[in-house]
Amino acid sequence: MVAVEALPPMIQGGMGVQVSSWQLAAAVARCGQLGVVSGTALDLALARRLQDGDPGGHYRRALAHFPDQAMAGRALARYFLPAGRPSGASYRPVPRLVLHPQPASVELAVLGSFAEVWLARDGHDGLVGINLLEKIQMAVPTMVFGAMLAGVDVVLVGAGVPRQLPALLDSLAAGRPAQYAVDVHGADENAHAVTLDPAALLGPSLPALHRPVFLAIVSSHVLATYLARDPAIRPDGFVLEASPAGGHNAPPRRPELDGDGNVLFGPRDEPDAGRIAALGLPFWMAGATGTPEGLAAARAAGARGIQAGTVFALAAESGLNDDVRRRLRAGLADDAVSVRTSATASPTGFPFKVVDLPGTITDPQVYAARSRQCDLGFLRSPFQKDDGSVGYRCPAEAERTYLLKGGRAEDTAGRVCLCNGLSATVGMGQHRRDGYDEPALVTLGADLDGPTRLNAAFPHGWTAADVVAWLEGAPVPA
Repeated sequence: MVAVEALPPMIQGGMGVQVSSWQLAAAVARCGQLGVVSGTALDLALARRLQDGDPGGHYRRALAHFPDQAMAGRALARYFLPAGRPSGASYRPVPRLVLHPQPASVELAVLGSFAEVWLARDGHDGLVGINLLEKIQMAVPTMVFGAMLAGVDVVLVGAGVPRQLPALLDSLAAGRPAQYAVDVHGADENAHAVTLDPAALLGPSLPALHRPVFLAIVSSHVLATYLARDPAIRPDGFVLEASPAGGHNAPPRRPELDGDGNVLFGPRDEPDAGRIAALGLPFWMAGATGTPEGLAAARAAGARGIQAGTVFALAAESGLNDDVRRRLRAGLADDAVSVRTSATASPTGFPFKVVDLPGTITDPQVYAARSRQCDLGFLRSPFQKDDGSVGYRCPAEAERTYLLKGGRAEDTAGRVCLCNGLSATVGMGQHRRDGYDEPALVTLGADLDGPTRLNAAFPHGWTAADVVAWLEGAPVPA
């Protein structure tokens, strides 16, 4: 079991749906830094990779090491297509997140998380973490449990207040049933929860588990102080994330938009590293830190190091579609990559970084052509109905459907289906029966200094090892 004091100075960001792939995490870990897989939609990723024929046999190799082979066999029987999907065929659907999932849904989620972390850890003795969104509360226990079965070293959680993680990790490590409270709109606090019983799920196949390090991703000293003051919810350390970071951002203290409707951040939104350092827990800085100078500045501010995303997102081992990566690198060379902070794109209501790239969902014509639907549902929010039962809705679904579920019309304006868009960005986009292919959605950090410099130094592309060496101060090719 690794101690938080032993964690390295560089943490590779846990980005998107499989942008932080097992290949990228393994490459970073082999360099002596913390490689991180994205823990979002790993059940979907496993099912779709298997339906694509599991190129290289990697996921089947991982599943062969799962402690319950009967469970692994059920998923393979349901999703694995040896020759891949027939031309023009759609992916088979996977169960959507609910408060009380069917066994097949729990099994697929645990298997997906296990496989991704197992592959990231295979063949080396480096450190591997998994990054989760607290906002997707109904998925947290299964993702954590699958990762722990694979021996994950670190669990990182952001996009919310991750106060339940320490208790969840303690319970799962001890093999005890675990509960995770879920926010249900209109219901009393803590009235609903998802549960996971390791012994009931795996029975005699349950191995001994170790408790991973828990790092809370925060954007302010206020949240960090709240978490640190109570031993029951205290993390082992923090990632202090500033507003330039990619993906979801914490809302600014004073919501303000520019003329194009994008979120503006001010000086009061800058995290205070000094106050974080005063808490006495180790921390890493993120958001415009992915350069050698950023690493040095973070250390000077009292941090152990940095979490870097964008420089790794464009590395050869990331899960980005090759065409998307090529177009982004060409844009960097021409100083033509535009990253903005959308106030409306994410169904979560959090600000979200999007790249304006023609042909992707941020292209106005592409956005207008897409039929609004919610067939994956990872970002659906549960709500209490008038009869006391629980329903699920997403402001990115069809507006009429959302309104029938009691949602507000103003919440639907400009919403983007992140689930389908991010899946398409890594080559897992749905092909629909009417011939429509889901378009990609790209997110990067707002600070492009690091990737622009790497792009100039490595005109034919770079690897994760190149990024680590560059951040450590190694000279780059002339």
